[in-house]
Amino acid sequence: MTSQELRKKYLDFFKSKVHAIIPSASLIPENDPSVLFTTAGMHPLVPYLLGQKHPSGNRLVDVQKCIRTKDIDEVGDNTHLTFFEMLGNWSLGDYWKKESISWSFEFLIKELGIPVERISITCFEGDSKNNISKDNESAQIWESLGIPKNKIKFLGREDNWWEQGGETGPCGPDTEIFVDGVEIWNNVFMEYNKTADGKYEPLKQKNVDTGMGLERTLMILNGQKSVFETDVFKDLIKEDNKKIRIVADHIKTAVFILSEGITPSNTGSGYVLRRLIRRAVRYGADFKIAEKVIDIYKDIYPELKKNKEKILDELKKEKEKFEKTLDVGLKEFKKLISGKFGEMILMSDEKEYSVDINSFDIVSISGKDLFVISTTYGFPFEMCLEELSAEINKNYLKNRASFDVRNTPLGKRLIEEFDEEFKKHQELSRTASAGMFKGGLSDAGEENKKLHTATHLLLAALRKILGGDLPAGEAGIMQKGSNITTERLRFDFNWSQKLSPEQLKTVEDLVNEKIKQNIPVEMMELPKEEAIKMVGTLSFDLSKYGDVVKVYKIGSFSTEFCGGPHASNTSELGHFKITKEEASSLGIRRIKAVLE
Repeated sequence: MTSQELRKKYLDFFKSKVHAIIPSASLIPENDPSVLFTTAGMHPLVPYLLGQKHPSGNRLVDVQKCIRTKDIDEVGDNTHLTFFEMLGNWSLGDYWKKESISWSFEFLIKELGIPVERISITCFEGDSKNNISKDNESAQIWESLGIPKNKIKFLGREDNWWEQGGETGPCGPDTEIFVDGVEIWNNVFMEYNKTADGKYEPLKQKNVDTGMGLERTLMILNGQKSVFETDVFKDLIKEDNKKIRIVADHIKTAVFILSEGITPSNTGSGYVLRRLIRRAVRYGADFKIAEKVIDIYKDIYPELKKNKEKILDELKKEKEKFEKTLDVGLKEFKKLISGKFGEMILMSDEKEYSVDINSFDIVSISGKDLFVISTTYGFPFEMCLEELSAEINKNYLKNRASFDVRNTPLGKRLIEEFDEEFKKHQELSRTASAGMFKGGLSDAGEENKKLHTATHLLLAALRKILGGDLPAGEAGIMQKGSNITTERLRFDFNWSQKLSPEQLKTVEDLVNEKIKQNIPVEMMELPKEEAIKMVGTLSFDLSKYGDVVKVYKIGSFSTEFCGGPHASNTSELGHFKITKEEASSLGIRRIKAVLE
């Protein structure tokens, strides 16, 4: 079965169960400030999980593109990826466990032809500390469908409880489906909301959130040993080994991030992108793979083909930057270890290497030293260890190329010290950007709504103030990217030069004028074609929206497509202040602003 066939089968099956097909949302979450990327299908649907009405109804199905880097060290094995697609079906306060489990079983058995004896199940064993009971209901449903009791296991929170990465938000027990021991589908029953003080309160509506990994399911259906044998890696892997798998995975992920308008940087999602590209370069990346990635997905995700030139250009630029960085970093590393080696010891080829590294000055190198080189000069820690292994081999071990310092007490000490410095750095980073990670999904609430609304006012003000100065041929000021946390908004738009202080002040004043006018924020649900006529200027690809869309209107000043959430009146926003204006990428400017 091909990936295209599996996507279609899944969507058609749940369409037959009266689910509305919705398009994949962006990889950059709009409504969840607690994560850098969409890591699951639930992120774009957070407002609706918390009770807001979805324009397409209360039964939804989609294929969502996702990125997870938590398990990046596992990438290269048979099942882990950083970019993957998640097939998901949703009940927003409609059906519950019986329907969800029965339909999952029906799809696996009848549509995919998987024999029941290959399926095993896990369910939630309960949590007495938080007064959450064992999920016997799900287990009984599975038994009634023909899953033997001995193929159903009860596991704890670590395995069968789902909650998002922030501190608060929708959560609940899940039941996981395994085929031949590989997890392919997870049905989450969201019946609780985790509060800021760690309590679990019943949600206003019970939701079902399921996720089936496209690549893992394809692997199982086709009798393949790894996800890297599936057709979504076709032409990306010529010779199957771990390094080539990592390169294929990382370049694919980088291509998708770049297609969203994100560029390599030292912060946020841009930093993750930079690390992925540089990691791929270290493993010998051939960037021709990027063109093949675009070719594989171009009909599913048209934004790849649309942004092809920019994607390839950014990859090339980042590779060149990294190669220069490596040259500088290597020189600094050489300075660090200069004079640290004692006299050369020639060892017999018959003997195992047993040189006592601790008897030489090299032990004066610390993990902190390597952390400084890594963060200041961009020379990766892994490469520091590789170079150190090579130097020890050259000086002490008579060309034993297989020597790895990580297997010695010195190496283990360096790794521990480096990790300790890295954790300190993370803590400082978290403190500095606490607003980004503070709270969780439901906590994003009021401030998020206000900043979302302010973003609409900002776009309208930019169009009014800068509109007359656009170069010939430019259609108008367009949104080129947006990110909203609980404390600030970030907005990217097309403009080729730095805005003057006077221009920024005029934009700021106009936004504040509209806030003071106490304008109601009106939301309308309209058929897409009708909404297009009303909105006029479009900043983004409407294929990301379903047949029915939400339009937010702020008097006669702003009319925009948006998924929400928003304030009900501009008077709720407070004082709008622009804190920074800078270049985002070629021809794109970025404004950061807060509400005081």
